Amino acid sequence: MRRPFTAKSVDIVSLGCSKNLVDSERLMAQLAHSGIKVNHNPTESRAEVVVINTCGFIGDAKEESINTILQFAQAKQQRRICRLYVMGCLSERYRDELTEQIPEVDKFYGKFDWAGIVADLGATYRRDLSDLRTLTTPSHYAYLKISEGCNRMCSYCAIPLITGRHTSRPIEDIVAEVETLAKRGVKEIQVIAQDLSSYGRDLYGQSRLASLTEQISAVSGIEWVRLHYAYPSDFPMDILDVMAHNHKVCQYIDLALQHISDNMLRLMRRHITKEQTIALLNDIRRHVPGIHIRTTLIVGHPGETEQDFQELLQFVSETKFERLGVFTYSHEEDTYAYKHYTDDIPEDVKNSRAEQIMNLQADISYSLGQKKIGSVLPVIIDGVESDNTYVGRTQFDSPEVDPIVIVHSDSSLQMGQIVNVRITEAEEYDLIGSVVSNNI
Repeated sequence: MRRPFTAKSVDIVSLGCSKNLVDSERLMAQLAHSGIKVNHNPTESRAEVVVINTCGFIGDAKEESINTILQFAQAKQQRRICRLYVMGCLSERYRDELTEQIPEVDKFYGKFDWAGIVADLGATYRRDLSDLRTLTTPSHYAYLKISEGCNRMCSYCAIPLITGRHTSRPIEDIVAEVETLAKRGVKEIQVIAQDLSSYGRDLYGQSRLASLTEQISAVSGIEWVRLHYAYPSDFPMDILDVMAHNHKVCQYIDLALQHISDNMLRLMRRHITKEQTIALLNDIRRHVPGIHIRTTLIVGHPGETEQDFQELLQFVSETKFERLGVFTYSHEEDTYAYKHYTDDIPEDVKNSRAEQIMNLQADISYSLGQKKIGSVLPVIIDGVESDNTYVGRTQFDSPEVDPIVIVHSDSSLQMGQIVNVRITEAEEYDLIGSVVSNNI
């Protein structure tokens, strides 16, 4: 009789967004609790088993996931690893096709089959430890996933097809997790969800984002709380009062707008108009003076005319977002756009439009940065660059995606320390400054 397999060491390779990263951290904790040695995103895999947590959101992400699978499939053929498992969004969406096309993979799992993959690695899945995580971020901040899924069904988006309908976690469970994180030294909570605006509606009959944020910020040891991925339609306005009056809640919101032309908002099935969008932005800025708004846009969606694009370009120029990113449209199988529209914008046009917006945004970012010169801003220290020089972020900057602050200090600084920094220079995106006080 064949003996059950038990892994001694596992490398977890995590691709895609921070929501995927949280899933990887949970898997790592389950395996470690069963005595399995676990590494995250090693530069060179030395474990006997590799688990790839894939992304399947858009074309580039799918390509990266497939290339990573093929890379480790080759490693398995060369007997540098014994087993290869694949989980996550790509696997959830294309499990049958991938199983047929890449037989080197021992097994593909869906996004939420925790018990299955843990058992196949020879560990014991503990439901009572389902929120336990092995943090892969610097020890002073952590991502906090408060819900799964999305009900919005925008034309271009495959997320609801992968993750299902929006499902909120109970407030008490989330706060308990934050308390655990704070005891481990986490100071900054990065709240994440596919749709923050809908948090709580399924459990409590109304948005509870404001109440949740207040309770998270009240946890002893937490200094900053940052909100990511709100939806403009049905935006919970009461969160603005929390931002305005609670000093622990960062004056920062990630609000994905995608477009501004009424024609495109209709084709994208965004359930909001240009007039409503502009009114929302004005309300946000009026309620929270100085707030930094991050948004993402999509160019090249089917039906986007040159006039639509010029309207978007003008909107970016006038609105002057503090943080902005652009995606080119990806024609994703089984989405509304895939079924009902032709992918009619050439790739070179998509790329040109994206480049035009980002060139404009670079000028806006530089101009806004210049206005910060001479100001003193609290900065959290993320790392050391060299002697007396550190890398940090303001409350207006999320890790990995937003600008940094290069901090000069005559005294030694610690990771996670929050210091007052006088801004002396501003580059296209990043700021440079010197510590003026260590009393935060």
